[in-house]
Amino acid sequence: MDQAQGLRQMKNQKPVQVVAVTSGKGGVGKSNITVNLAVSLAQQGQKILLMDADLGLANIDVLLGLNPGYNLSHVINGECSLEDTIIEGPEGIKIIPASSGTRSMSDLSPAENAGIIRAFSELTTEIDTLLIDTAAGLSESVVSYIRASREVIVVVCDEPASITDAYAMIKVMNRDFNVQRFHILANQAHSIQQGRELYMKLSRVSDKYLDATLDFIGSIPYDDYLKKSVQKQKCVIQNYPRSPASMAFRKLSQKVQNWPVPQTMEGHLEFFIERLINFSSQSEDLR
Repeated sequence: MDQAQGLRQMKNQKPVQVVAVTSGKGGVGKSNITVNLAVSLAQQGQKILLMDADLGLANIDVLLGLNPGYNLSHVINGECSLEDTIIEGPEGIKIIPASSGTRSMSDLSPAENAGIIRAFSELTTEIDTLLIDTAAGLSESVVSYIRASREVIVVVCDEPASITDAYAMIKVMNRDFNVQRFHILANQAHSIQQGRELYMKLSRVSDKYLDATLDFIGSIPYDDYLKKSVQKQKCVIQNYPRSPASMAFRKLSQKVQNWPVPQTMEGHLEFFIERLINFSSQSEDLR
């Protein structure tokens, strides 16, 4: 089977839901949210691949107490394939780790970011949802991964800088890259009302100045059990399943699971989406 035939056949398979979790400002708990969302989705029967795309300051492996042998820096250097980096986390989630404390990884060129994204064409791992934990801010890599995703979750907390930076990120992605839909998630909220007020602050400005759709997908409450879980390098949804944060993560995962999955290959970066599909039957045909 030639490559063109393979791609045509792959397009008849089920595409993967691609979700970026991002924020304008660092320190808002974005990575913790991504990890617990991944585990909650896996508990509901989904096959999850979690990519740590904070390329220079990665921490997904640290949050979960894992020790990967390879990470994305090894892929960039040609030392291994993307498949070789994958490790297993709680509830069977698959994780692609990145490097931490590597300055060159936090300043990749557009071609190097595209190279990582294209490396997904090598994957044979069967997945339903790909979660991408981006870096904070608007680096080249953040822009690349948001553009490559079908759905974008923007995490905010009750700090002026968090709201300001989140709006700046939404504005750039909307005006410069035509990303039109953003899901707003409040973190460390002291009430549901506080979370909704944070969303309204963003929504009012966005409605006035941008051609973007923002929707509120809920709040993760301030929860001491979540802090205890971080200290133990465990997921709160596993460690304290009845805690307020865990219940909020289950509600969030149900919403994400109900988002419509694309019926055809689509996305702003088509080379990224090409192979992000469930293609177990394709793999069988190629043997």
